[in-house]
Amino acid sequence: MIVLALPEMQKQFTNFTLKQCFFKWFIWLFYSDLDICRPSSSAKAGVKQDTLRKILELNGDAEYLNRFNLGRRTDSKSFKSCIPLCVHSDIESYIQRIADGDDSLVLTGKPITSLSVSSGTTQGKPKFLPFNDELLESTVQIFRTSYAFRNREYPIGNGKALQFVYGSKQVFTQGGILATTATTNLYRSRRFKEAMKDIMSQCCSPDEVIFGPDFHQSLYCHLLCGLIYSDEVQFVFSPFAHSLVHAFHTLEEVWEDLCADIRDGVLSKRVTTPSIRQAVSKILRPNPELASSIYIKCQNLSNWYGVIPTLWPNAKYIYGIMTGSMEPYLKKLRHYAGHLPLMSADYGASEGWVGSNVNPTLPPEEVTYAVLPNIAYFEFIPLEKTKGDEMENSSSIHYIESEPVGLTEVEVGKIYEVVITNFAGLYRYRLGDIVEIAGFHNSTPELQFICRRSLVLSINIDKNTEKDLQLAVEEAEKLLAAEKVEVVDFTSLVDRSSDPGHYVIFWELSSDSASEDVLIGCANSMDLAFVDAGYVGSRKIKTIGALELRVLRKGTFGQVMDHYLSLGGAVSQFKTPRFVSQSNSKVLQILSRNVTQCYFSTAYGL
Repeated sequence: MIVLALPEMQKQFTNFTLKQCFFKWFIWLFYSDLDICRPSSSAKAGVKQDTLRKILELNGDAEYLNRFNLGRRTDSKSFKSCIPLCVHSDIESYIQRIADGDDSLVLTGKPITSLSVSSGTTQGKPKFLPFNDELLESTVQIFRTSYAFRNREYPIGNGKALQFVYGSKQVFTQGGILATTATTNLYRSRRFKEAMKDIMSQCCSPDEVIFGPDFHQSLYCHLLCGLIYSDEVQFVFSPFAHSLVHAFHTLEEVWEDLCADIRDGVLSKRVTTPSIRQAVSKILRPNPELASSIYIKCQNLSNWYGVIPTLWPNAKYIYGIMTGSMEPYLKKLRHYAGHLPLMSADYGASEGWVGSNVNPTLPPEEVTYAVLPNIAYFEFIPLEKTKGDEMENSSSIHYIESEPVGLTEVEVGKIYEVVITNFAGLYRYRLGDIVEIAGFHNSTPELQFICRRSLVLSINIDKNTEKDLQLAVEEAEKLLAAEKVEVVDFTSLVDRSSDPGHYVIFWELSSDSASEDVLIGCANSMDLAFVDAGYVGSRKIKTIGALELRVLRKGTFGQVMDHYLSLGGAVSQFKTPRFVSQSNSKVLQILSRNVTQCYFSTAYGL
């Protein structure tokens, strides 16, 4: 199915150099099945070089580039020989100068007027990243690309999207620079809103709900607005799978109140923010028939299985980021989704976008992303396993690094770390993501996200990452199935308060019905599931102590989320931290005061 006629598409890509470049690339990418404009590898390399040239022409006067004597050269050879690879700590002082009010050309050819704030759940504290119009434009274009591929497989009509999206506090730095989350930077933009209307992704909720000061009130109103427009909803979206699961878990608790609001046409007193009350009251009218229909449908559900297609019968799919740290939520999300497909959203980070999901029929566990070489300049650091690690999980080993290679030089089946140079002032920036080249979409590589590269759990020679932790929890969770108990969420820490140190895994469970024998078995299962040679060897000789499972009260991770929101984050961006460092005292306090039971592994003996 062809979504848009060519002239119609072209009208949307005018008066902007980046748009014009993108339009040429999009025509090939989308119409490749028709054999139109299929480029050769050399043509693709030309697109890649053209992107770098545009970035360096726009930002050639930036202080950061001049520090390394690039001298306004725009070829890749000069760029790579002059500009070193970097991580956030290498450019943090430059970004801080911008935040403090330095309006000189620090990182870009035009002064930065906005900063994005990362969630802070990966490294334990938020970080500032530059945001500009070019980054906004690349976001619009990648959203349009993925929409075109989704719509080819799952056509949607005119309607709305049930979006669980939340703005965050918009603060001004000491230097007067607006700092907020990337999500908020997007949704406050008129350009972005217009683009969402163009691709039939208009939110059910008014802006006052999205940017409301209280997340719980906004979530309630998202659900209410979604039910008011239930027949018009074409798909359900949130940036992360976690917030989708949280939304429908909340629905289980407030559905009767929502029905009462719709029946009487009066908004619940739980919503106290005047701007939200006023905006939602404009679309809320007494509708006893709709309220009765929703009430009966909810009553007839079996443990809320398939609630999404039941209440939103015209929805075609569920959409959001579902890879990496979001994978543990897929089981519960599938329960709510029933027969509706789950579709993983595009691959990117607060630093910028990398690729688009052009195979939307693949399940999230198998999803791949086609790199769009016009939205940034990409390099890939080859990662080779050391001798003796060939059979280890990709996430649990250290790698031998080679010199970065370009987009046209990657090989199928090999693993790499992604390096990005974007239009917003990041140059040869290491994202810290490990990806595997799964294949090619025509001549652009398709990436499969493997894991974050940073270590999570390590005491001495052991090295285990977020992916290893996830696999261990999944293995142990199988023992809970017979007791009809699920792991709601989890995190970990390294406890060095006694010698030897040991791993601590925190679980919040769906009920407290799991027996002591089963939970001890879960502790043993996780202990054995960490197969890193350094860990296994250390456990055998007792230089690492027995793994400890600590069970938490219900609602503990809700408290953890509320803590991060109090720091200015947005729930749309929230990711449960899978590792809590000793320096993160507030989160440790929340976890510690909610522990109800502790179980030590006996897998390696007492």
